[in-house]
Amino acid sequence: MDQLSLFGHVAAAFADAPPEGIATAHLYEAVASAAGIGADQASARIPVGAAGALHSPFKRAVRWHQQTLKSMGIVERVADRAGFWKLTQPVTKELDRAADGVRLVAFSTTLGMAVWARHEDVFRGLSEPIALCVTSPPYPLRQARAYGNPTEAQYVDFLCEALEPIVAGLVPGGSIVLNVSNDIFEPRSPARSLYIERLTLALHDRLGLSLMGRVPWVNYSKPPGPTRWACVEHVQLTSAYEPVLWFTNDPACVRADNRQILQAHTERHQRLIAAGGETRNAVYGDGAYRIRQSAFGNQTAGRLPRNVIERGHSCSDTRAYRRAAQALGLPTHGAMQPTDIPDFFTRFLSQPGDLVVDPFGGTIRTGLAAERLGRRWIATEWILQYARGAAELFRQFDGFQMHPAMQWATQPKRQ
Repeated sequence: MDQLSLFGHVAAAFADAPPEGIATAHLYEAVASAAGIGADQASARIPVGAAGALHSPFKRAVRWHQQTLKSMGIVERVADRAGFWKLTQPVTKELDRAADGVRLVAFSTTLGMAVWARHEDVFRGLSEPIALCVTSPPYPLRQARAYGNPTEAQYVDFLCEALEPIVAGLVPGGSIVLNVSNDIFEPRSPARSLYIERLTLALHDRLGLSLMGRVPWVNYSKPPGPTRWACVEHVQLTSAYEPVLWFTNDPACVRADNRQILQAHTERHQRLIAAGGETRNAVYGDGAYRIRQSAFGNQTAGRLPRNVIERGHSCSDTRAYRRAAQALGLPTHGAMQPTDIPDFFTRFLSQPGDLVVDPFGGTIRTGLAAERLGRRWIATEWILQYARGAAELFRQFDGFQMHPAMQWATQPKRQ
């Protein structure tokens, strides 16, 4: 039997065990029964090691998977019952959160890896130079999503602490790109929170980052909101964008090249080029802007992009992820970013072979964009089920491997 299937049987045995736990001897029996292994085969012993001591390969494999679950923070010894093990407490009935110190490479490709871990347990020990961080951290919502989030009062400290080790590892001119929420309001008020302004100042004052741009992600398919202030009280406009903040540690040598994100010329501009450019001379704005004959007539590779991204939230990668999560019986992530957003900034702010990171991986869209663009990548995600679902988006890439422990994510949770 392959190790992936055996791990699944071990994980299922713990999922089906009573709340008080399961004895190791009963664990062997449950796994052998589920795997169709007879008692004689399960107990058969062979010489192992230089000393030739007799051991059961089946029981050794079960114990190895048991210890893997222990290292993940999913199972633990029962304090007052020798030889008994039980599940630790999950973050919710459906989601398992990485415990402190747990660092498990959930899946990897030749170019990158998704790590099931708290971000601080990975990036504080990372010595590899980072060219770019593109991330969408959890928003400071009053009604938290399933994966949890800091409060508005905690947000600035939370994000500065998360980004500090990443900023410390940035190459000169490296960038930090943050997709944050525009829809945070003062308590019981239609006035918008100033948390983004406080965050921007803190990232400058505490971490030495310079603000390079505020790029609105305009999404006209967003549902009408904020519900109370726009739809009930009618005192606010409905939201159609989210801010994307771009910072660098050194604007004098920022590693950005807008030629990497050129867009197609409009039909009007193409006609203008074909005609040899402008046929008029004109002056506007008291001389601030001039049009000369033959201007805009040169053939170029494309037009420079504006500092606005117009993109709906629907995405083929999101649809593929949802299908995979549903097929695996996994809960889906409640706030998914289309891959176009990290793709845009990865092309703009990095080069092939650079390291791109994301401390709040979610469904690992930054990793997916980096993989497709030939960048190396590391993403951390602390909810096991989200990392497992995201793995399905990477199966076609070179070197894909998934840790057998990810089988745990698909096991039913005891209520």
